Amino acid sequence: MKPGARDVRADAPDPLYEQLAAYAGCPAATAASGKDPVNAPMIRHWCEAMGDTSPAYRGPGAVAPPTMLQAWTMRGLAPDPGPDDRTGRSPAYDGLLRLLDGAGYTSVVATDCEQEYLRPLRPGDLITYDSVIESVSPRKTTKLGTGYFVTTRMDVRANGEPAGTHRFRILKYRPVERPTQRKAPLRPRPVINRDNAGFWAGVAEHRLLIQRCTRCATLRFPWLPGCNACAGQEWDTVEASGEGTVFSHVVMHHPSFPAFDPSGEGGPYAVALVELVEGVRIVGNVVGVPYDKVRVGLPVRLEFQRMDPDLELPVFRASEGG
Repeated sequence: MKPGARDVRADAPDPLYEQLAAYAGCPAATAASGKDPVNAPMIRHWCEAMGDTSPAYRGPGAVAPPTMLQAWTMRGLAPDPGPDDRTGRSPAYDGLLRLLDGAGYTSVVATDCEQEYLRPLRPGDLITYDSVIESVSPRKTTKLGTGYFVTTRMDVRANGEPAGTHRFRILKYRPVERPTQRKAPLRPRPVINRDNAGFWAGVAEHRLLIQRCTRCATLRFPWLPGCNACAGQEWDTVEASGEGTVFSHVVMHHPSFPAFDPSGEGGPYAVALVELVEGVRIVGNVVGVPYDKVRVGLPVRLEFQRMDPDLELPVFRASEGG
């Protein structure tokens, strides 16, 4: 059972579950193939997005990061993949989802995945895979609503050789009915753990703290338990000056999150990757300009904004005339 989930009632009959459980062991995809061979451009984009500078993923003899295993099997966003597409779901998997949708379990959220790596993937490898519906859980009640966890297992091959296994779990659920009385939307709470507690302690004091390796003096953000440059475990902090520029940004249109929209209506809002003058980058909101005026290179300055009585966050205000 997943954390936060519980059985609806152990002794309650569930005819739907009996139908769903019959799909366990059925194929979710058979003799499917990736849309593209493993290739250097996708590896480069992945590493840039993740901030991974390992030399193992660059130059002659480079391999793909192991965690890209699923990336080579994804169908993409095209609404009609075409008659030659071999990345589609099986009739059994479509039938399982239709059965859940027809019973009112129309919402879906990914809950977790597990991967096992059997051999490195290299540029030029042709990816094929089979996928099976491994299990369907009994009906569970979660904070999102009541539903069923569906687990699939994908066995990935590279040039016909076993390359890895990807186990993926989703929750198909019927959303909890929310009270009709409108409440002020709240920002999600940050996850604070032993690795980043010092950062949030600094925020509480209106200080943006950056980790610094005491072995090689490399600055790093977000906070990590060790240095990516030299693997040193010891560190101290420096306080950011607060000056920076927008390195990149996206405008979120959907889904709607009223807590992130200054109007509270859930309209579009900008999320920026800000490059601080110290050389590290941080994700945050840009304030002081409309979402459609945020641009790459826009000068910004750090400030701290009270989101609600229990939450204060660092944001970046566009400089005058920026």
